[in-house]
Amino acid sequence: MESSAASAEDNRSTADRILDAAEDLFAEKGYSATSLGDVADRVGIRSPSLYNHFKNKEALYEAVLERLLRDFSAPLLELEGGPVTQERVFYWLEAIVRQHHSNPNLARLLQHAALSGGPHTNELIDQLFRPMFQPADRMEGKDLSVIEDSGLQPWAVMAFNNLVMSYVTMAPMYRDLLGQDPFSEEALENQLSLIKILLKAVFEYRGD
Repeated sequence: MESSAASAEDNRSTADRILDAAEDLFAEKGYSATSLGDVADRVGIRSPSLYNHFKNKEALYEAVLERLLRDFSAPLLELEGGPVTQERVFYWLEAIVRQHHSNPNLARLLQHAALSGGPHTNELIDQLFRPMFQPADRMEGKDLSVIEDSGLQPWAVMAFNNLVMSYVTMAPMYRDLLGQDPFSEEALENQLSLIKILLKAVFEYRGD
């Protein structure tokens, strides 16, 4: 019995290590430029061993996306679980920014998908972005519904997504200009301060 349990644990650990390596490689190189051989080399196993856990590269990519989406969708699901107040929107956005800082792989993977494609891109958009484009019929307070009323809600959503995720993909290029690690706690607080200022301006927008 103990041997079977240990074997199951070994298999789980190997699958997790494969997912970790694949996530890093898909984020670094994109779907097309990543091979199963690359993943196997990074894990330190032979390529045929991968097929004990994932039937092909697309299945592995799908598993990577599923794990990332499960983690990154959690704050939005929490927001949708109650009234959409300004305070709760700020809390949600801060949670998302902190997630991208702690794990930049999703933003990098999305950038590759946008530029060179990959399987399940439409599903990725549906799960991660489409909920934020839905009518904000549960928003509390006029300050939260004015953007929807103006017809600019989709552009506001895209702008903030770009602001959050392009920071992850582009900020390392500005490391010397920033004079600090773009993923440091200090840099994170600066980014959050700017986003909150911009979001407050959006809430205060009253149109022409």
